Amino acid sequence: MPDTRTEKDSLGDIQVPAAALYGAQTARAVQNFPISGLRAHPALVRAIGMVKRAAAEANGHLGGITPERAQAIGRAAQEVIDGALTPHFVVDVFQAGAGVSFHMNANEVIANRANQLLAEAASANADPSAALGRYEHVHPNDHVNFGQSTNDVFPTAMRLATLLALEDLYPVLDSLSMAFSRKGSQFDRVLKSGRTHMQDAVPIRLGQEFCAYSIAIRRARNRIRRTADGLRELGLGGSAVGTGINTRPGYRTAVIQNLARISGQRLTPAEDMRWAMQSCGPVADISAALRNLALEIIRISNDLRLLSSGPNTGFNEIHLPALQPGSSIMPGKVNPVLPELAAMVCFQVIGNDTALALAVQAGQLELNVMMPAMAYSILQSITILTNTLRQLDQHCVRGIQANQARCEFYAHSTVALATALNPYIGYARAAEIAKQSIATGRSIVDLVREQNLLTEAQLSEVLDPTRMTGE
Repeated sequence: MPDTRTEKDSLGDIQVPAAALYGAQTARAVQNFPISGLRAHPALVRAIGMVKRAAAEANGHLGGITPERAQAIGRAAQEVIDGALTPHFVVDVFQAGAGVSFHMNANEVIANRANQLLAEAASANADPSAALGRYEHVHPNDHVNFGQSTNDVFPTAMRLATLLALEDLYPVLDSLSMAFSRKGSQFDRVLKSGRTHMQDAVPIRLGQEFCAYSIAIRRARNRIRRTADGLRELGLGGSAVGTGINTRPGYRTAVIQNLARISGQRLTPAEDMRWAMQSCGPVADISAALRNLALEIIRISNDLRLLSSGPNTGFNEIHLPALQPGSSIMPGKVNPVLPELAAMVCFQVIGNDTALALAVQAGQLELNVMMPAMAYSILQSITILTNTLRQLDQHCVRGIQANQARCEFYAHSTVALATALNPYIGYARAAEIAKQSIATGRSIVDLVREQNLLTEAQLSEVLDPTRMTGE
C-alpha cells in the first residue's frame, strides 16, 4: 500500500498520507504552518464536531442535503465529538487567519469518515481506505460545509468550546473556596498579628484571613459564570459576512436549537449576526474575568508563601504540606511548590489575556481573522487554571496547619496593640507608647501598666487581642 494518496484542490495536486482522514487543504496547512507543534484543544475539536452535526441535521431537515448524507455526516461528526477522530486534527494552533485551516481540517475529516460509513453500509466487505480522498458521496465543502462559512463556524466553535471547558473549572473553584472556608473555621480561634504595608498591624484571627480567601475565590467564580453568558449568543447561520448567504430559510434557528440540544448548553441566536461576526468582545470579557481570578490567586499564593516562610527566619505562622525536597544542595529544605506553581500559571493566564486582547482589537470590517490566537489563549488559560487550582486545593490548602504558638506570640507582640489606647489616652500618647515599645523591646501592656495609664480591669479589656478581632 502506498504511503500517500494524491488529492486535488483549487491550487492543484498535493500528496496526503494514505491513511489520513484529512485531505488536501489540511495537508497544505501542515506544510505551511510548522509553528508550535501544538494542536487544537480537545474542547475546540469537540465543539466543532457539535457544530457540524447540528448543521447536518438542520440541512437534512430543510432539504439542503439529502437525508442519507445528513445521517452520514452526523454520525461522523459524533465520532469527532466523542474524540475518536482527534488524531486526524493536525493543524497547528497558529495558522491561517480566522481558523480556515482548522475548519477545513474538520470538514475533510468528517467528509472522509462519512464516505467510509456509507461504503461500509453499502457492502460489508468495503475497503475503508478506498473511500478516502474521493468524496464521491460526501464532499467537504459542498455537503459538510453546506450553508456555512469559517466566519460563522469558527467563532461559534470557539465560544462553545469555552463554555464546555468552563464546566470543568467551576467545580474546582467551588472546591477551592470551600477548602479555604473550612480552614477558616479550623483556624477561627488562632490569634495573630495583622500586617499592613508589611508592618505590624492590629490583631486578626488566622481564620478570618482564610475566610477572606474563600470569598475572593467564590466571587471570582461568580464573575466568570456571569460573564460567560455573553458567549451564549451565536452568529451561526450568518455564513460569510453575517447575511446568511447560501443558507436555507429557517436554518439559523434550527441549527442553533440543534446545537443547544447536542451540547447541553443554553444557546441563542445573536441579536445581530453582523455584530456576532465582527466583534469578539464576549471572548475578551471572559478572558478578563479569568485574568481577575489569576490576580486573586497570585495574591493568595504570595500570602501562603509569606505565612509559611521560615521555618526559623520567616513568619512560620502556617505549615504547608511537604511535597518534595526543595534544594539540590541544602539538606532538609522544603519549598512552597504549589503556591509557586499557582503564581507562575497565573502569570501565563495574564499573558494569554494580553495576547487575546490584542487579537480582539485587531478585527477589521466584517471579520476578525485573529481568532485562532484567541481560541488557543482562552482555552489554555482555562485548562491550566483548572489543573493548577485542583492541585492547590487537594495537595496544599487542605493540608495546611497553623503554628498557633507563633501566631499568638505575634498577636501579643505587635506594637499596633497601641491602637486600642486611642480612645483612652489619645493618638499622640499612644504613639509614644508604641515608640517606647519598639525602642525597648518591652510589651505595650507592660509600658501601660508601668505608667499607670489604665487600671488593671481596663488593661484586661482594652488590650485583649481577641476582643480587637471583632466578631
